[in-house]
Amino acid sequence: MAATDIVFRRGRFFTAGDVPWAESVVVSGDRLAAVGGDGEVAAAYGPDTEVVDLGGRFALPGVTDAHFHTLMAGDALRRADLVHARDLAGIAPLVRGWADEHPASPWVLGRGWLHSSIPNGAPTRQMLDQVVADRPVFLDANDLHSGWVNTAGLAQLGIGAGTPDPPGGEIVRDGDGAPTGELKETAVALAWEHFASITTDAERDERLRAVLGALAAAGVTSVVDMALTPPDLAAMARAERADGLTARIRAHVLMAPDRDPAPQIEEAAALAARHASPWLSVVGIKIVSDGVIDACTAAMLWPFANGSHPPAIWEPDLLRPTVVAADAAGLQVAIHAIGDRAIRNALDAFEEAAGANGPTDLRHRIEHIELPDPEDIPRFGELNVTASMQPVHADPAIRDNWTAMLGDERSTRGFPWTAIGASTRLVLGTDAPTAPLEALHNLFIASTRRSALDRSIPAPPGEPTIPLDAALRGATIDAAWSCRDERERGSLDPGKLADFVVLDADPFDAGPESLLDATVVRTVVGGRTVFEA
Repeated sequence: MAATDIVFRRGRFFTAGDVPWAESVVVSGDRLAAVGGDGEVAAAYGPDTEVVDLGGRFALPGVTDAHFHTLMAGDALRRADLVHARDLAGIAPLVRGWADEHPASPWVLGRGWLHSSIPNGAPTRQMLDQVVADRPVFLDANDLHSGWVNTAGLAQLGIGAGTPDPPGGEIVRDGDGAPTGELKETAVALAWEHFASITTDAERDERLRAVLGALAAAGVTSVVDMALTPPDLAAMARAERADGLTARIRAHVLMAPDRDPAPQIEEAAALAARHASPWLSVVGIKIVSDGVIDACTAAMLWPFANGSHPPAIWEPDLLRPTVVAADAAGLQVAIHAIGDRAIRNALDAFEEAAGANGPTDLRHRIEHIELPDPEDIPRFGELNVTASMQPVHADPAIRDNWTAMLGDERSTRGFPWTAIGASTRLVLGTDAPTAPLEALHNLFIASTRRSALDRSIPAPPGEPTIPLDAALRGATIDAAWSCRDERERGSLDPGKLADFVVLDADPFDAGPESLLDATVVRTVVGGRTVFEA
């Protein structure tokens, strides 16, 4: 074998590949030239070869976050983090503190509030007015499906008693018809669109740099962006041209339910043809077909505990022809579906597309799948639908309101990772910024069902876990497979891209609990070290 660039030796590599474990990997350029025992690859050493001794540390293929929001996560890094606040008394100083620390910001911004932290789960503008009244305030909910605005913020957004609800959304109102300050589902986009209009390209570039740095430190080498917009794509393309991407991006264009789907599909197909590099590819479309359980906006077969029974954002008469058309255009379709009715609608749409267009290898996917009807779980395998789930959404520390909104036995059969994984390919992500982007914490929850936010909370009884090796595969080779990238990355096999991560703890030796305290020592993407502790 000819002399190569770098040899990483004396490691304990979980390869997720043809040979499950290795001690050394040899990197030539951006690819793996050899993988095996220290002695096996010794022939690759040459006089100019750099040798990195890992000292027995654990390593794995670079993590692919199978459901991510890239620029939104970068933006969230600079906002007040409210996820640990358990009541208004905890939220208020965080919001006030951020306002004081950012006096020049036109808006006071925060993210991550939980419905269970608000009295009756109903935030109002008056609650925020008591904290900050002289500047507009906007706070994203933890699930990004609700927003909370103060009186000044409503005025800045032009939302008043006469503002109509957008399709698929709700401006929550009081008995007199005045907005309360809570925006649900597509109504949140009224705020997002305003922020997009005042955000500069330089600010987007900075958000991308920030999140790429955070991903590298977390050991994430690839993401599947699930809400791509034209300004975000432009920022990613600028970074790619400047050789500034340190994580690979596979992106789904976000579909708007209030616009004709046909031109949106045509534009997505054009973007997919234009962006198809190893670093940045547009692969499909994303449809948000329903809401969330916490806000009682998910599409359910039976009403919520409070009696509400909302429609889907994309009802079948709109969803099915859109999926059929996207499938015919060669686009991978990802459907956000949390409630059992939305999940059934999505499966029905994929079944109709297969009947209309014939079988494909597009690997269509359903995102979240928090509460499927048990009868629908086998259909994932029958229809070859990928299951994309986020263990962090099942963290016991944020489940109280979720459970209360269901109010019956349905809450005991949520997040059925094991059952779905027995039917189809299960891939894992964080959905950041709805949850922290720390990949190791996500894998900890997957393999233990315990809380990464509050270690004192035990795992809910009777909820099955994912074996550690299966969880790691769900975030590496299987996640790469979901993007049709398994021949290029996702496992440590000769010829594949040299994307891998080195940790200071071995979860197979120390147990999955060690993932909570483990530190990423080195992240390598395309043979280049992009993070080193």
